[in-house]
Amino acid sequence: MNCEGDFMQLEQILHNSESYTAPDWLVAQANLADFDNEYARSIADPEGFWGEWAKRYTWFQPWTKVMEWEYPNHRWFVGGQTNITANALDRHANGPNRTKLALIWIGEDGSERKVTYYELRNLVSRFATGLKALGVQKSDTVVIYMPLTLEGVIAMLACARIGAIHSVVYAGMGVGALRDRIIDAGAKIVIAGNIGYRRGKVIDLRSIVEQAVDGLALRHLIWYQRGAKQALRPQEIDCEELLNAHKPETAPEPVDAEHPLYILYTSGSTGKPKGVVHVHGGYMVGTAYHLRHFYDVKDNDVYWATSDIGWVVGHSYIVYAPLIEGITSVFREGAPDFPDPGVIWQQVERYGVNVMFTAPTAVRMFMKFGADYPQKYDISSLRLIAVAGEPLNPEAMRWAHEHLVDSGRRGFVADNWWQTELGGPTIATPLTMPAKLGAAGVALPGVEAVIVNEKGETVPKGQGGLLALKRPFPHMMRTIWHDHARYEQYWNEIPNVYTAGDVASWDENGYISVLGRSDDVLNVAGHRIGTADVESALITHPAVAESAVIGVPDAIKGEAIKAFVVLRLGQETDDAVKQSIIEHVRRELGAIATPSAIQFVEKLPKTRSGKIVRRLLKAQELGKDPGDLSTLED
Repeated sequence: MNCEGDFMQLEQILHNSESYTAPDWLVAQANLADFDNEYARSIADPEGFWGEWAKRYTWFQPWTKVMEWEYPNHRWFVGGQTNITANALDRHANGPNRTKLALIWIGEDGSERKVTYYELRNLVSRFATGLKALGVQKSDTVVIYMPLTLEGVIAMLACARIGAIHSVVYAGMGVGALRDRIIDAGAKIVIAGNIGYRRGKVIDLRSIVEQAVDGLALRHLIWYQRGAKQALRPQEIDCEELLNAHKPETAPEPVDAEHPLYILYTSGSTGKPKGVVHVHGGYMVGTAYHLRHFYDVKDNDVYWATSDIGWVVGHSYIVYAPLIEGITSVFREGAPDFPDPGVIWQQVERYGVNVMFTAPTAVRMFMKFGADYPQKYDISSLRLIAVAGEPLNPEAMRWAHEHLVDSGRRGFVADNWWQTELGGPTIATPLTMPAKLGAAGVALPGVEAVIVNEKGETVPKGQGGLLALKRPFPHMMRTIWHDHARYEQYWNEIPNVYTAGDVASWDENGYISVLGRSDDVLNVAGHRIGTADVESALITHPAVAESAVIGVPDAIKGEAIKAFVVLRLGQETDDAVKQSIIEHVRRELGAIATPSAIQFVEKLPKTRSGKIVRRLLKAQELGKDPGDLSTLED
């Protein structure tokens, strides 16, 4: 994180007065009807607030204290014992939800697999029994390198069931990234897929895994084999055979509420990836709370998070929170625009999806291909689309509101902001409040967010600075795996607050606009400008589908703005279009934020979770080392 510079001077130069409200019928049935009272209660009495919600769940031993907060360390449900799978599986498999669909998996070719809560519990228990037979014990670490499949989810849950700590590595990361994570996690067991599918192609995962584990002292390598099965070497196990060889006789292992559930590696601009640690108790309570109260999921909903188990969204909102709350969760392997850009909406119609969680990158992709695709299908079941991952540009919000929820008559589009480190939504727009274009929303219950300068002083409303959190909440990370000092840096970079590395501004009503990463702030002739403002202005041009901007050295201005632009389908890549885009930004933002150069590109460098890697663009422009790129999509 780079907090250098005077963020008191950060300027929000793109201003929007537009807002959208949810239809009255949707507000009337909101799970969180009285946001102001709920929020006030969560801040005034966090122990009472979270303790009350936690009583919904199965605890093998009750807690003696809801929270211990010894800056910068926090513990929740102290003394309590639980297991997240007791609540995600057994609570439903042994009750009225036993025959309810827990998971619907869709292949890129349209194939599907469905499992009920009873079936899922038994599959997980079988796999857990198999892991125990291989010597996996409580607190052991297991690396999972699996495509987005039902078996990948089963592997996660089986580890959690016996108290082992899973670390999912996105299937597609390279040899070095996988090997580094196996070594850092200290894993002796790796569960891996041999192939994946993407855009109709077979992706060879086996060769990546074999190179990554070469020379490592693994006890076992478990293969989920699709297609033609290959002969296995000693100490290699076939996943299907492991499942079939064991009975579903493993019950959830009681673990301390603070027992690690998983390690998830997230990369920074420099240094090795950070192993973020989340735990059974608080993570369970907090993520499930926000599934109900922000995502507004009802018992009979079909819910779809268009992410992957390799990312925190997949952990929190494909797997754990939906299962904890007994919801039917949809997930799909493959590219969101293959075999055609309408495949997402085809599946929404097919399954009657009610709530969708997707990324701004996906919304901009939908916008790039045009409204004809969603209009081909009946997507009237969709009442809420929640978007997180990067700032949601106003133009993308307008497009989604108009074409995906029928200009607000049929539903609501809600922005939200959080991080791998935070586990679940932190700043968001509840559906009972207006959605302001360009703003992520307000601090959610349990969250006390502020905008500060580099000295930790709260900046006045209307000004910009660093986005910071004043207190922990249950689903926040507990540490960085084997590097607690690195965890403490989050709390010590700026005195007395957790800093997220993002710059933001806030208005008089507490709405927060995330303006970009602190590392990416543009410094043009003494004006400090967030990347989100300029990029948002760029995509309001009718030719532009997506954009990224960087600052490049300029002898007069200090930095000049260079824009990398992806055009909408059918647009010409000529100088006239470039000049038209430049003039458009000048009209929108003024001369100070006008790009001095525009480069048309086929696509932008992104992480596999959809975030634009601006530092790679800048490094290439300046001929410098871009740092860790292990999460890069291509």
